[in-house]
Amino acid sequence: MSDLILLKLGGSVITDKGADCRVNRPALTGIATTIATASVSGIIIVHGAGSCGHPEAKKYHLDEGAAAGQTDGIAVTHRVVSTLNAEVVSALRDAGVQALGVHPLHVCVADNGRLIAFECRHLQKMLALGMVPVIHGDVVMDLSHGACIVSGDQLVRYLAIALKCTRVGLATDVPGVLDGDRVVPEITPQTVDALHIGNSSHTDVTGGMKGKINELLGLAVAGSGADIFEVSRLGDFLAGMDHGGTKVRGE
Repeated sequence: MSDLILLKLGGSVITDKGADCRVNRPALTGIATTIATASVSGIIIVHGAGSCGHPEAKKYHLDEGAAAGQTDGIAVTHRVVSTLNAEVVSALRDAGVQALGVHPLHVCVADNGRLIAFECRHLQKMLALGMVPVIHGDVVMDLSHGACIVSGDQLVRYLAIALKCTRVGLATDVPGVLDGDRVVPEITPQTVDALHIGNSSHTDVTGGMKGKINELLGLAVAGSGADIFEVSRLGDFLAGMDHGGTKVRGE
């Protein structure tokens, strides 16, 4: 595929992170319409969990793993994030996008909290058929700890490399990476330590904005830059235009 875009929809964009798994359906409708009307040859979507999944993962201490007889959190957390995924897929299909949900729990393996395997051949076949795989942050089996949370940002890093995506974009609820009130136009491994970057005040077991940047810097060093922008500029990003946000680059 000549041009494959990997788009990450932040959990704060598609849910109300201050509420208990409240889906932002008007935002989803707008996003779906923008994607449906964009002129792109291929797109794969990853979305965060927002208020759907983070509280459950924290309640059951999935950041510490899972042991025999203490696995309720795996089922509960997966059910919640899968429900959100179904909402995202439904909005996209209502807009005319041939979307199909893919659950990392079923196709991934992690070790020590890091994703080490993701079966991608079926994703490649979906893309070849003109479909749009929609993947989400999820609980997955972990070889060392029983289970762990694999964030949408970790999935972005892995899949962008595995699928050789030509462009990577993260749609968020802020104009880009903020250093105080200033949008940082570009971040590299050489400049990141000088920035003062905050994290969300809401429950987030995956590292917030700092976690995103760490994953994207790893991706950039591997040769694939990424862009972080406000969701209102999604159309600009898909069209390859300036989005007023932050570019993460390897050097």
